[in-house]
Amino acid sequence: MRRPKLGRPRLPRTRAGQRRLVQAVMAGCVLALLPATWMYVVTGDRLRTTADVPRTDVAVVFGAGLWDGEPSPYLAHRLDAAAELYRAGRIKVVLVTGDNSREDYDEPDAMRTYLTRHGVPDAHIVSDYAGFDTWDSCVRARKIFGVDEAVLISQGFHIRRAVALCEEAGVASYGVGVQDKHDVTWYYGGTREILAAGKAALDAVFEPDPHFLGRREPGVAKALAGQR
Repeated sequence: MRRPKLGRPRLPRTRAGQRRLVQAVMAGCVLALLPATWMYVVTGDRLRTTADVPRTDVAVVFGAGLWDGEPSPYLAHRLDAAAELYRAGRIKVVLVTGDNSREDYDEPDAMRTYLTRHGVPDAHIVSDYAGFDTWDSCVRARKIFGVDEAVLISQGFHIRRAVALCEEAGVASYGVGVQDKHDVTWYYGGTREILAAGKAALDAVFEPDPHFLGRREPGVAKALAGQR
């Protein structure tokens, strides 16, 4: 039995049909760009560098993958920025948030180990083991760890989304975007952000609960109290 051939999609032949097609394409483009536009508007004056970010008690570092149990290069650059801010006295506590959904994969502990090797005392690091995505990390920072103001650290292509979502979650945020060479991973991350912007907008509108909440944890407050 011969398979039917798939024909080419037929474009409208009339001017009115062509006009409607162009309008539909333009409307689709506008809708696709709305979430990214929202992020740029919300975060317009909230991005800083490690040199000029306001002094804040807490920095939040988002997970970015492990290589053989060690922070990936992108994650290491985020942690380097956090360590730099700590050594400069611009932050007091680092909240590391990442994925520990299985026994053999533990982003927060790997991040903690890296930071202690780079001059951040273990007592000044707090771990969030259920930061499975950016929204979860932001909501848990506020509801579980009691963070109401923070410096967020991530790559430049992700930092606007992080700031926008943490602001929506109730965490007054400044963002430090770590710069990296424009390799395949960087371009993939930038492309992914276009799609992730849509999910971020939905998270901001509907404010879903994270995968895990649980009881309030005193880690951040305890770490800060020990420094006063």
